[in-house]
Amino acid sequence: MDYRDRFRRLRIEQDLDQKDIADICNVSPQLVSHWETYKRHMTVDTIIVLCKYFKVSANYILGIPDYPYPKREK
Repeated sequence: MDYRDRFRRLRIEQDLDQKDIADICNVSPQLVSHWETYKRHMTVDTIIVLCKYFKVSANYILGIPDYPYPKREK
């Protein structure tokens, strides 16, 4: 799952529309649409703003584990 899909899912779960997200990120609703249709990537600053707004970790959004290195088996 792409990080933009995760934000879209969060947006829908919170009953927000693309205009709401545009207002939160101080961008145009068209840009939000472009994110959700894979036409544009979000900036790191935008990802941070949305992570703070939705109270989720960037690791969750990016689909990576919460620890920096894979756990080693003993």
